[in-house]
Amino acid sequence: MVQAKISNRVTQYSLIAAFGGFVFGLDAANISGAIRYVSSLFELDSIQQGTVVGVALLGVIVALFFTGPLCEKLGRAKVLLIIGFTYALSSIVSASALNYEMLVLGRFIGGVAFASITVSAMYIGEIAPPETRGKFVSVNQFMIGLGLLLAFVVNYFFIQSIGSISWLTNENIWRFMLGAELIANAVWLVLLWKIPESPRWLISQGKEDEARKAYAQIIAGGNVESFITSVKESLNKTTKRPIFEQLKDLFSSRFKMVVFIAVCYAIVQGATGMNAVLFFAPMVFEQVGMSVEDTFMQTIVTGLVGLLATIIAISLVEKLGRRILTLAGLSLVVVAHASTWFGFSQANYVFNDAAISQIEMQFEVDGISTETLSSLKGKTFEDDVALKSAIGQVFNKKELPLASGTIINATIQGVNAPLVLFGIFAFLAAFNMSIGPIMWVIFSEVFPNSVRSVALPFAALVQTVSSWSIQQFFPWQLDNMGISSIFLIYGGFGLVGLIVMWFTLPETKGKSIEEIEVMLVKES
Repeated sequence: MVQAKISNRVTQYSLIAAFGGFVFGLDAANISGAIRYVSSLFELDSIQQGTVVGVALLGVIVALFFTGPLCEKLGRAKVLLIIGFTYALSSIVSASALNYEMLVLGRFIGGVAFASITVSAMYIGEIAPPETRGKFVSVNQFMIGLGLLLAFVVNYFFIQSIGSISWLTNENIWRFMLGAELIANAVWLVLLWKIPESPRWLISQGKEDEARKAYAQIIAGGNVESFITSVKESLNKTTKRPIFEQLKDLFSSRFKMVVFIAVCYAIVQGATGMNAVLFFAPMVFEQVGMSVEDTFMQTIVTGLVGLLATIIAISLVEKLGRRILTLAGLSLVVVAHASTWFGFSQANYVFNDAAISQIEMQFEVDGISTETLSSLKGKTFEDDVALKSAIGQVFNKKELPLASGTIINATIQGVNAPLVLFGIFAFLAAFNMSIGPIMWVIFSEVFPNSVRSVALPFAALVQTVSSWSIQQFFPWQLDNMGISSIFLIYGGFGLVGLIVMWFTLPETKGKSIEEIEVMLVKES
């Protein structure tokens, strides 16, 4: 009975910490629905659109440098509480933004709060027993997927309601999309007050009495002293090496293969385009010729596919191993992007009488002037770059974000929509079953303890910069390179990654960190 209560408390505290992943998912994905309306209201160009979405990852980069020291100084639970308030501040600033600059600031603050993923995993790893630790840490990834899905559902609800709720308009709908996250923020903040501090951190700070009280909540009373003794012995054995000494060691010839694998994996994981498909999801589906409502419905399918694939990855990572999942996933990524490229490659855009009539009807609903359409009547554009160049000259920055989807929907011909949708959803499944979650498993295993404290942030930094570049420049690429070319490039990165990983990535399943070190690190 007592053991069951203790087990329930560990589960409760772990889920509360992992709820940060849920809030992260909400904060990361709500911008995908808002960007269309924000771009219209603030009259953003393609680079500014990329900045609104991508600036959050710049916040992540900043957070990488001070999250660890803060956790050591203040403790895991207090830092999680600070992050909870930071998420709330981000949501308030973003939803109430009066201009582009204020919105970028709000998004940047949200990016700083993305540190919740790291701190949640750290906290769970220190309170959960070894036999259930992996399960609870994996729940963190599941909660992220759940948050992404709910954000897509909420965005779709607002889109569906825009005609039936009088106070919901094209000018303010994005504020509700970005502000809805506040409900989850409030729930998380209330729950965080209930969790104890990490007893391991308390012991490291010499607060043994507080550590005993914390341990009494998560392990059987008779084992408290033995756990405290074990943690103290472990801490005494841990030698803290200076950061510059670790960096010098990390970039020495001994660790050349480890760094090469980690850097290649990090670049490929970001450069295959997940952040474009995820954070610009309605914009991506808009290129197929879907209506606004249909594009938002497809984002829900996107969230479901990602969530299911994550569950599959969690169940397979210890059965099939990291290498097999990585190679299989990258192979499917290449096939998926090739499918999307080919599906879009034959598309052209025709302004015939039927298309003009369809556009005029929707423009009347959206409050866009139809007078400028006469200059496009009877014209045909061979690709989306030519189309966007033409309509960019006809419509102003306020009208263009609202008009472009309607125009593509009415004029597109020759696109192989089933092939495109297969490619997009196959990519989502492949990424979330393999290189998405498996990358973090690889990072946690290939770096020896002697350089781990600087190697993991370094690898995360490379991945973040790679992902940021995809988010930042996707709208510009869409206008200047075209959707088919973009997916061809993403597929090229996947192919290069597949070749590199085939020849360099070892199987680490079932091996200790020390055994992996023998395989990958040269003797000094």
